[in-house]
Amino acid sequence: MKPTITIEYCPKCGWMLRAAYMAQEFLTTFTGYVEAVALKPGAISGVFRIYIDNNLVFDRKSNGGFSEVKELKQLLRDKINPGMSLGHSDKN
Repeated sequence: MKPTITIEYCPKCGWMLRAAYMAQEFLTTFTGYVEAVALKPGAISGVFRIYIDNNLVFDRKSNGGFSEVKELKQLLRDKINPGMSLGHSDKN
Protein backbone atom coordinates (compact mmCIF):
# COMPACT_ATOMS: atom_id res chain seq x y z
CA MET A 1 0.00 0.00 0.00
CA LYS A 2 1.23 3.47 -0.87
CA PRO A 3 1.89 5.95 1.95
CA THR A 4 -0.05 9.12 2.65
CA ILE A 5 1.76 12.38 3.32
CA THR A 6 0.01 14.73 5.75
CA ILE A 7 0.97 18.37 6.12
CA GLU A 8 -0.27 19.85 9.39
CA TYR A 9 -0.17 23.65 9.40
CA CYS A 10 -1.22 26.58 11.57
CA PRO A 11 -4.16 28.37 9.94
CA LYS A 12 -3.75 31.37 12.29
CA CYS A 13 -0.20 31.88 11.00
CA GLY A 14 -1.44 31.98 7.40
CA TRP A 15 0.51 28.89 6.37
CA MET A 16 -2.25 27.22 4.36
CA LEU A 17 -0.83 28.52 1.07
CA ARG A 18 2.64 27.27 2.01
CA ALA A 19 1.17 23.86 2.84
CA ALA A 20 -0.82 23.78 -0.42
CA TYR A 21 2.29 24.70 -2.43
CA MET A 22 4.26 21.92 -0.74
CA ALA A 23 1.42 19.46 -1.33
CA GLN A 24 1.54 20.31 -5.05
CA GLU A 25 5.31 19.82 -5.12
CA PHE A 26 5.07 16.48 -3.30
CA LEU A 27 2.26 15.20 -5.53
CA THR A 28 4.22 16.14 -8.64
CA THR A 29 7.46 14.61 -7.39
CA PHE A 30 6.03 11.42 -5.90
CA THR A 31 3.36 10.60 -8.50
CA GLY A 32 2.86 6.85 -8.43
CA TYR A 33 4.58 6.47 -5.06
CA VAL A 34 2.02 8.03 -2.68
CA GLU A 35 -1.67 7.43 -2.11
CA ALA A 36 -2.42 11.06 -1.25
CA VAL A 37 -1.18 14.30 0.24
CA ALA A 38 -3.52 15.67 2.91
CA LEU A 39 -3.67 19.17 4.38
CA LYS A 40 -4.61 19.25 8.05
CA PRO A 41 -5.31 22.51 9.89
CA GLY A 42 -3.47 22.25 13.21
CA ALA A 43 -4.90 23.05 16.61
CA ILE A 44 -1.53 24.20 18.00
CA SER A 45 -0.35 27.74 17.24
CA GLY A 46 2.75 27.82 15.05
CA VAL A 47 2.57 24.16 14.05
CA PHE A 48 3.97 23.01 10.71
CA ARG A 49 4.65 19.29 10.56
CA ILE A 50 4.92 16.72 7.82
CA TYR A 51 4.00 13.09 8.39
CA ILE A 52 4.19 9.92 6.35
CA ASP A 53 1.45 7.56 7.52
CA ASN A 54 1.27 9.29 10.92
CA ASN A 55 5.06 9.09 11.41
CA LEU A 56 6.61 12.53 11.94
CA VAL A 57 9.18 13.39 9.28
CA PHE A 58 9.54 17.15 9.74
CA ASP A 59 8.64 19.60 12.51
CA ARG A 60 9.24 23.32 11.97
CA LYS A 61 9.76 24.02 15.68
CA SER A 62 12.29 21.20 16.17
CA ASN A 63 14.05 22.23 12.97
CA GLY A 64 14.31 25.86 14.04
CA GLY A 65 12.35 27.07 11.02
CA PHE A 66 11.19 26.03 7.60
CA SER A 67 13.35 23.94 5.29
CA GLU A 68 13.59 24.43 1.56
CA VAL A 69 11.21 22.31 -0.53
CA LYS A 70 14.27 20.56 -1.99
CA GLU A 71 15.35 19.37 1.48
CA LEU A 72 11.83 18.25 2.36
CA LYS A 73 11.59 16.25 -0.86
CA GLN A 74 14.87 14.55 0.02
CA LEU A 75 13.56 13.68 3.51
CA LEU A 76 10.35 12.25 2.07
CA ARG A 77 12.16 10.40 -0.71
CA ASP A 78 14.45 8.72 1.81
CA LYS A 79 11.35 7.29 3.54
CA ILE A 80 9.15 6.58 0.50
CA ASN A 81 11.61 5.38 -2.16
CA PRO A 82 15.29 5.74 -1.17
CA GLY A 83 16.63 4.79 -4.61
CA MET A 84 14.54 7.38 -6.44
CA SER A 85 16.38 10.18 -8.21
CA LEU A 86 15.08 13.67 -7.59
CA GLY A 87 16.92 15.09 -10.58
CA HIS A 88 18.02 18.68 -9.99
CA SER A 89 16.80 18.48 -6.36
CA ASP A 90 19.58 15.98 -5.63
CA LYS A 91 22.32 18.34 -6.74
CA ASN A 92 24.16 20.53 -4.25
